[in-house]
Amino acid sequence: MILLFIFRVPVINLNMSKFAFSFSLMCSGLALAAGGGGVVADPGAMQGKHFDVKGKAPSSYTIELQNGLRKTLPFQDKRDFEESKKGFIAAPSYKTIMADAGNVAWDMGSYEFLLQGKDFDSVHPSLQRQAILNMGYGLYEVVPGKIYQVRGFDLANISFIKTDTGWIVFDPLTAKETARAALELVNEKLGKRPVVAVVYSHSHGDHFGGVRGVVDEADVKSGKVKVIAPVGFMDHAVAENVYAGNAMTRRMYFQYGVLLPRSPFGHVDQSIGKNTAAGNLGLIEPNVYIAQPFEKMTVDGVEMEFQNTPGTEAPAEMNTYFPQFKAFWAAENITGTIHNIYTLRGALVRDALAWSKNINNALYRYGNDTEVMFASHSWPRWGNERIQEVMRTQRDSYAHLNNEVLHLANNGVTINEIHNVYKQPESLRSQWAAHSYHGSEEHNSRAVVNRYLGYWDANPATLIPLSPKDSAPLYVEMMGGPSKIMAKGRELYKQGKYREAMEIVNKLVYAEPNNTAAKDLLADIFEQIGYQKESPSVRNSFLGAAYELRHGMPSGASPKSNGPDMIKAMTTELWLNSLAISMDSKKAAGMTFTINLSTPDNGEKFVVEMSNSALTNIKGQQAKNPTLTVTINRSDLEKVMGGQTTFEQLQAEGKAKFDGDRNAFDQLRSTLTIFKPDFELMPGTKPKQSTPKQTPPKTQDPFAAQEMAITAGE
Repeated sequence: MILLFIFRVPVINLNMSKFAFSFSLMCSGLALAAGGGGVVADPGAMQGKHFDVKGKAPSSYTIELQNGLRKTLPFQDKRDFEESKKGFIAAPSYKTIMADAGNVAWDMGSYEFLLQGKDFDSVHPSLQRQAILNMGYGLYEVVPGKIYQVRGFDLANISFIKTDTGWIVFDPLTAKETARAALELVNEKLGKRPVVAVVYSHSHGDHFGGVRGVVDEADVKSGKVKVIAPVGFMDHAVAENVYAGNAMTRRMYFQYGVLLPRSPFGHVDQSIGKNTAAGNLGLIEPNVYIAQPFEKMTVDGVEMEFQNTPGTEAPAEMNTYFPQFKAFWAAENITGTIHNIYTLRGALVRDALAWSKNINNALYRYGNDTEVMFASHSWPRWGNERIQEVMRTQRDSYAHLNNEVLHLANNGVTINEIHNVYKQPESLRSQWAAHSYHGSEEHNSRAVVNRYLGYWDANPATLIPLSPKDSAPLYVEMMGGPSKIMAKGRELYKQGKYREAMEIVNKLVYAEPNNTAAKDLLADIFEQIGYQKESPSVRNSFLGAAYELRHGMPSGASPKSNGPDMIKAMTTELWLNSLAISMDSKKAAGMTFTINLSTPDNGEKFVVEMSNSALTNIKGQQAKNPTLTVTINRSDLEKVMGGQTTFEQLQAEGKAKFDGDRNAFDQLRSTLTIFKPDFELMPGTKPKQSTPKQTPPKTQDPFAAQEMAITAGE
């Protein structure tokens, strides 16, 4: 009997959340329900049944590996479990939080298969431990009568600091609905109090997106409520994810496992939390910025010292110390995992050395006095000795990664070798706080080399290599053809030599993307590798690729337009830069024009020039003899950027003025592309028949801002 499993996929739509892309797919007994809202549990998870009719159980080699890890990992250290339960007050009666749009925004119950008390051979034992630790759900007391957290309502924690008259909210989650539910729980259990301030610890979406669930924008604009953020917050909250946003969106399907049902064979955890809520992501601009390296502030009787830590987990991030409570807020710089130096969905490589030094600064400035350390993910640590232990462990993990990788690189180890050579010292591996759940030693070590030396390994043969689809047929021919590769691949698979099998079968799949047997074998190989990985980002990537190899890419509704808060936060210059990226330069061949853009309501002026198939802009200038001058208020331009209207409609309403040769504008429009996150990541996975797609709104315009991938704690 073919089982039909229905599971929802988080969507990649900034009106809903950073994962607002709904899919509709029926193949091999799997149905992906359009409308999204978070992947629900695989109905067979409790019975240990695989959700995929093509899926395989863990091999004897994978089981042997997992059993060996269960004997050698430091499971005798149970302090994290004790700390994760400490201070528990109450859980709500519900496990599901609905979005205002009617979809499921959050479903903690979909992970309850993890609480069976059973070891899953399809999950790395260390990852299973982390996944259980992240099952904390409800209201917790961190400092008696003063600091509280709601955990398990989203990817991040939301924290509440009791002031003289109200609450200071730290990091209001991804979605308005989950943040609102958390505030309601706090007020129900602790007494209703107004929110007097909000602190954004950093510029990732799961730390600001739910702000409209806890405060009203009018109160922020009037100054009644402070919204406090590190300097550079607004720029980085939007800009980090715009230029390559469409590619990031597609790649997040792998890192975040958005096609995988919640199952021992699929998605089990996201390392810093269970997953990301699929509700309304918003943004209210801060009215207080922390600009100095260390800056003190008192809000409604609560003293705080902010420590700016740029270039660590986010380009704009800050820790906070509460001297009255001897409490240290570590933002996302010190959590229950070693983080990403390079995040697999794509981002600028981070600085492991700067990260280590910022932890060191916090250790020596606050570490001797701190009695509780809490953060935007994971669970608090109590007691000065324990806190200093964790701070040193994570400081040394990032420092060792940076220093040892560069030591090896200076001895000739290349970016294509480092992940097989770099190892943490045993003194770190024996500590849970040094384990790389969100990152991995493999991809973080390569990132350090890339940061300092770039992607080239200094072998001229790899400097301008053939594309995989061009080189693969040569390998297949030299290896004796598909049948020999398949035979050898199956032999290696049966021997548990999965990476060796991957190396050759992957070549065959690139050479013959329609070879179903080869794709199925590669999927089987990927699946076993995924089962064996400690990092859920790596696990999800292998398991997600296995799914696509077996069933093809999903198809469905195209992303909707960006939410109004994110559009408003996008600078005009950033929008113009993104237009230049969306331009198909081949269509621009021979075009030459200059456009003056003026937005009177905010006093901005730009020159936009097309030449040599490149679109450039400069702020604060106007060309003397432009081809065309466009005058439009920034407030009206935002409606074009958000796809709510077009330039033509605004022109008809007298809200957009064109002076000069209109042909320049039309030429520019003719070159613009609307990106869609439906390109192949694995060869031969494009669906043969597309399901019906949503009809774009009539106001759809190439000038609308492209979708962006709002980063959540990566």
